[in-house]
Amino acid sequence: MKPAEIRDLTLEETKAKEAELSKEIFNLRMRHTTNQLENPLSLRTLRRDMARVKTIIAEKERGK
Repeated sequence: MKPAEIRDLTLEETKAKEAELSKEIFNLRMRHTTNQLENPLSLRTLRRDMARVKTIIAEKERGK
């Protein structure tokens, strides 16, 4: 997900996206530990998306 797409969302939508990504990361981690994950790099991309979302939430809360 690109940062511009995240910035277009409202604060509430962004927080909902954060919760969704958190659940998805948890599910992928469980699949990874049981060796059922087809693409291990998807975990990395989700973690990076989560970091982008958290950064943009912090920016919005500060008022930028």
